[in-house]
Amino acid sequence: MLQVTALERRYGDFVAVKDVNFTINHGEIVGLLGHNGAGKTTIMKMLSGYLEPCHGSVTIDDTDLQNNLKKIQKNLGYLPENLPIYPEMTVIDYLDYAADLKGIEGHKKHIEIRRVVVETDISEKLTAQISTLSRGYKQRVGVAQAILGNPKLLIMDEPTNGLDPSQTQHMRELIRAVSNHATVILSTHIMQEVEALCDRVLIINDGHLIVDKKMSELKSSNVIALKTDMPLAQVEEKLKAIQSVNKIKVINAKDAPANVYQLTLGTAENQEDICAQIAKIILSNDFNLYALQTVQRDLESLFRDAGQSEIESKEEMTNVA
Repeated sequence: MLQVTALERRYGDFVAVKDVNFTINHGEIVGLLGHNGAGKTTIMKMLSGYLEPCHGSVTIDDTDLQNNLKKIQKNLGYLPENLPIYPEMTVIDYLDYAADLKGIEGHKKHIEIRRVVVETDISEKLTAQISTLSRGYKQRVGVAQAILGNPKLLIMDEPTNGLDPSQTQHMRELIRAVSNHATVILSTHIMQEVEALCDRVLIINDGHLIVDKKMSELKSSNVIALKTDMPLAQVEEKLKAIQSVNKIKVINAKDAPANVYQLTLGTAENQEDICAQIAKIILSNDFNLYALQTVQRDLESLFRDAGQSEIESKEEMTNVA
């Protein structure tokens, strides 16, 4: 549905986004994760058509965004980080204005406004001035204007930023409900939001896309933790004979009856068979096996490791140059 190809944005000599490529399919909730200043907002603005890329393209349902901007934006919902809502307007007047901007007219406009008011639970605030609303209600109004017209694609920049826990939970429920009939891409610097909501994560670092993984794949790891009283020399000799074991690292080598080893495998597949081989080798050599398990990765460790890999890659390129 959404295809991003070689996307780039420069501000003078500064490259904010460099050669970003990804595809998002119908019905996915995708999280764009990165530190503040990583390039997330710049990407979101280009995806929504409010910022033109210096290079590359965005296509939605095989239609180029820049060449068909008005047509596509009518079927696109956008919640920017700082929504330009007018503080002197009432909520109902603002939604009426937003519907006009999307070309929603007549009886359909009234039906749509009624629908988004119910979905975002803002009926009690319809006649209130926007300037009097809490941060949470302003975000709800922002979502309401974004989902007017039942857009096929919803782009949300930091949707839970500044919300209290109760407001955050309501926003999550709202995003899940919207995802029943729309593809959602949201940006955030908060890992818990991606873990709570998303099917897939894209990690941005220094304007580059460095990770594109499904959340279901995230916990898959090619690292096994082993606790045994087999000495390091024998662990290295015996276990490296297993073809899939690439690296062995001692986690603690204290004066204890057993050491903990970290085994890095060449693949995350067939781990049960590999663990069975490891257990057989240790027990057949008359050593004790205290623990043997796959190390589960979380989003934080993936974020950290990916960022470190990017730094190391740049250092290697600098050294070569």
